[in-house]
Amino acid sequence: MNKYELAVVVNAKIEDEERAAVVDRCKALIERFGGTITNVDDWGKKKLAYEVQKMKEGFYYFIQFEAESSAPIEIENRVRIMDNVIRFLCVRQDEA
Repeated sequence: MNKYELAVVVNAKIEDEERAAVVDRCKALIERFGGTITNVDDWGKKKLAYEVQKMKEGFYYFIQFEAESSAPIEIENRVRIMDNVIRFLCVRQDEA
């Protein structure tokens, strides 16, 4: 099992319930592909470095999880087509 971190930037113009649902769907995807969530870090609303889809702000979430090496590809393929996800990035964490 490798350690990964999924960073997700969610649309700031949606309601709190919708935003929570997006994060829950991301967590469900991780568990669906055999991952175990170890930590969810909510950074809140932040200004984006540049305008994305005519938006200047987004909510940042960082989800740490452990999974097999094939899981991140499957997770990224599904997060890519999710509504209200502006940007995402899944990276492997080193054992440093």
